[in-house]
Amino acid sequence: MAETLNVATRKGLFRFERKGEGWSAGSPAFIGQPVTAVLEDRRDGTLYAALNLGHFGIKLHRSDNQGRNWTEVAAPALPSEPRNEDAKTVQLIWSLAPGGKGEAGVLWAGTIPGGLFRSADRGASWSLVESLWNVPERAKWFGGGYDDAGIHSIHVDPRDPAKLTLGVSCGGVWKSDDAGASWRNVGKGQRADYVPPDLVYDIVSQDPHRLAHCAANPDVVWCQHHVSIFRSTDGGVTFDEIKDVKPSPFGFAVAAHPTDADTAWFVPAIKDEFRIPVDGKLVVNKTTDGGRTFTAHSKGLPSAASYDLVYRHALDVDRTGTALAMGSTTGNLWTSADGGESWTLVSAHLPPIAQVAFA
Repeated sequence: MAETLNVATRKGLFRFERKGEGWSAGSPAFIGQPVTAVLEDRRDGTLYAALNLGHFGIKLHRSDNQGRNWTEVAAPALPSEPRNEDAKTVQLIWSLAPGGKGEAGVLWAGTIPGGLFRSADRGASWSLVESLWNVPERAKWFGGGYDDAGIHSIHVDPRDPAKLTLGVSCGGVWKSDDAGASWRNVGKGQRADYVPPDLVYDIVSQDPHRLAHCAANPDVVWCQHHVSIFRSTDGGVTFDEIKDVKPSPFGFAVAAHPTDADTAWFVPAIKDEFRIPVDGKLVVNKTTDGGRTFTAHSKGLPSAASYDLVYRHALDVDRTGTALAMGSTTGNLWTSADGGESWTLVSAHLPPIAQVAFA
C-alpha cells in the first residue's frame, strides 16, 4: 500500500507518512496559503503544488526532495491583451497531470477559466493549448460553482500519451487523439436537468463533476456528474446512466479501482444548494459489479450531524486498490485499508481539504 499521502488544503499542504497502521503528519508547507492542487509525479518523484493567493494571483511551486525545499516556477497564464480590460486571466489551477511515461518533463494543467496548458520542462514554462481554447463550442461553456467553466479532470492514456480526455464543468467531455492538436466533444448519453428540455442531452451542456479512469483498462471511465453517476466502456465517447443509486446519485468525488474496472467509489450528498450528507450521515458508496449495485459503507465515519462535503479531488485510491483516503470541507481526513469498507479518522482539525493524493 501507499506510504505517503499529500493533502492540499485552504491553509497549506500537509504530507502524511504511514507509521505502522496509522499516519503521521510532517511539517506543513505554504502554511496559511490556499493550495488548490498537488501532484507527485511518479515518473521522477517531483512534487508540484498550485496556490491561489487571491490578490497576488496563482502560483506554482516545485520540489525535488519530497517537499523539504520548494522552488517557484512559472504558472500557467493566458496571453495578455493590453487593449482589452475584460480579458480573462487564470483564476485557479484546478488540476495537474503528468504526461506519458516516455514524455519526461511533460505536465498538463487545467484551469479556471477553462484553459488547458502544457509544459515540456517540468513547469518552467507553459503553453496554452489554443486548439481547445478556440473551439466554437467554448461559447456555450459556463461555470458550475464558479463564474467561469473549468477543467478539473485530465487523463493521459497510458497506452498512447497522445490520447487525452478532459472533464469540463460545465462543458462536457473532450477528447484528443493527437496530443491536443485537435479536439472533439464527446460524452453522448450524459443527461442534464438544469437546462431547457431541448438541451438535456446536449453534450456541451453537461457538468461532469469528475472523471476517473481504470488504470488497467482506460476504456472504462466512471463519471460523477451533477445529475447522476455514469459509466463509459469506450473511453468516454458514450456513457450509460446508472440510476436509482441510494442514498443519492449526486456528489463530486469518484475513484476508480486501478485494476478492477467494475469497482469504483463515490461520496453521495444532497444536491444543489445543500451539498451536505444525506440525513447528516456520511457514507462512501462502493460498487464492485460495474454499477449494478452499490453498498454504502459508513464504519468509522460520522453517523449523524455530519456536514462534511468531499470535493471532486478529495477522494483517492492507491495503486493496489486497497488503500483509500478522503478529506472534507470541514477538515476531516480519513483513510481506509480495506478497500473503503471501513474508515479511520486521521485528523479532525485540518483546514478545508481540496485534494488528497497518494504518492
